Amino acid sequence: MRVLLIDDHALFRIGLRELLERRGIEVVAAVGDCDDGMELVDTLTPDVVLLDMRMPQMSGIDVLQKMRQSHPQMRIAMLTTSQDESDVLASFQHGADGYLLKDMEPDELIDSLGQILDGVTVVSRELTGILARAAVQKEDEPEQESETGGDLFGELTPREREILCHLAEGQSNKVIARHLGISDGTVKLHVKAILRKLDVHSRVEAAVMAVEAGFCHRNS
Repeated sequence: MRVLLIDDHALFRIGLRELLERRGIEVVAAVGDCDDGMELVDTLTPDVVLLDMRMPQMSGIDVLQKMRQSHPQMRIAMLTTSQDESDVLASFQHGADGYLLKDMEPDELIDSLGQILDGVTVVSRELTGILARAAVQKEDEPEQESETGGDLFGELTPREREILCHLAEGQSNKVIARHLGISDGTVKLHVKAILRKLDVHSRVEAAVMAVEAGFCHRNS
């Protein structure tokens, strides 16, 4: 695995680089300048980019947006201290493949990087309730449904709608399967269909879309 780290805190960069390299992960570059980082992504094509949220030149979200425009398939994960709901939701809305906290255990970080490389969208365990809380907050807001969003949700079957709302609560495939009395494999097939119909790349993006539209509240 080849990783590129963009973080303006020098001590953290140095420490994380040493940690990753001791675990057999190649750190192709570790920089504190956002522009330098984006240029290095073009020239080094890392497998995974780890991106800080708070940086002086531009925000991690801004960097994420720019990278997504030029590298839509690249694995990009936020690595931050922020547990703000707005940061988590904005990251996934703009295509992040993961949202990791800097104080997570080293073994958990390594495992998360492996999952991200395999195409799994990863969220630190401390943040799994974010989408569920956001969904609850939406209940008190006026309903707003765009034509596009309405059409997309309208393509979902009743079972897919049900599973989407479980995704919006941050539930895993196993938990959803147990709740609905179906197999993990069946849940995976439904999730794939949901992602295709909503035109998103990850279950977290689908969940964020449902939360932002107040979809589950309207269908409860």
